Amino acid sequence: MKFRVERDVLTEAVSWAARSLSPRPPVPVLAGLLLKAHDGVVSLSSFDYETSARLEIPAEIVQEGTILVSGRLLADICRSLPAAPVDVETDGTKVTLTCRRSSFHLATMPEGEYPALPELPPITGAVSGDAFAKAVAQVIIAASKDDTLPILTGVRMEIEHDLITLLATDRYRLAMRELPWSPANPSTSTAALVKAKTLNEVAKTLGGAGSLNVALAEDESHLIGFESGGRTTTSLLVDGDYPKIRSLFPDSTPIHAVVATQELVEAVRRVSLVAERNTPVRLAFTDGLVALDAGTGEDAQASEELEAKLTGEEITVAFNPHYLIEGLSVIETPFVRFSFTSAPKPAMITAQRELDGDDEVDYRYLVMPVRLPN
Repeated sequence: MKFRVERDVLTEAVSWAARSLSPRPPVPVLAGLLLKAHDGVVSLSSFDYETSARLEIPAEIVQEGTILVSGRLLADICRSLPAAPVDVETDGTKVTLTCRRSSFHLATMPEGEYPALPELPPITGAVSGDAFAKAVAQVIIAASKDDTLPILTGVRMEIEHDLITLLATDRYRLAMRELPWSPANPSTSTAALVKAKTLNEVAKTLGGAGSLNVALAEDESHLIGFESGGRTTTSLLVDGDYPKIRSLFPDSTPIHAVVATQELVEAVRRVSLVAERNTPVRLAFTDGLVALDAGTGEDAQASEELEAKLTGEEITVAFNPHYLIEGLSVIETPFVRFSFTSAPKPAMITAQRELDGDDEVDYRYLVMPVRLPN
């Protein structure tokens, strides 16, 4: 095999394909990146039995062929090369990368032992990549990072006709985001539990490439695939029954408070500096005002007041500052609305564009309060 390709094109392609490589592969060949030169393109593939990635880049092909080489090492080498065309050539069990006066020789792996990559399932529909990336960013903050409960490390994707709903929870907070999409079949009604890590990678690397195709297998392969800009990634779904968490959102909330989003984020950050590990930030909502404070007794203390519009009776609640900041930081509107049923019950946070306007319920973030001593 022998081909020439621009350094930036090769570096970007190798880095993307190597993202899904496992740091501890079950078999050595799964640490490899499969490169195949054919018909004026070089295809790059990676696979770890759970996640696959593949793409093609244009190249000047001198001799067609296939090689399997260490993906992470190849990515490191490509990033270090000077900005010039790269020549890739095999010689027996070695592959040589030459760029100007730089030359690297790498051992190849036996490509015959490399497993076949899963096929992309039939396309279920398409969604705006940018909108999908924003939705994922808003929801995955609530997905659990505790691998002892694998179900909660996933994001439930519910597809109902022309609407996708993403749901995630770690038992202490819950995020839900709805966004429109274009289904291949208008009567589509299905659901899948997708790894939060997979969705995060898709949002970061494929979200900016325009339309994003979503492919959900209807057979027993338990696969989901994403395709955009000539790049394809597939992932096994998380196995198990996700808890029915939609019912946790309150039907009615008699108490509402509206606060300027960015001012509140900055105030919570400042006040929480004195909040020791696992101690909350308290928010006391009164007419026209929200008072924040943290710290107790003889320890360090902090307090701050912000303007707020309160509807309903006065209420004092306390939250884990990390959970509160994460939920507020993904809201892009000038104002944010807190909706309460009572102080001990979860509070719902939604976006609001104007102080006296209605809230936008396409994104809802439910967070459990920390119980305060009487």
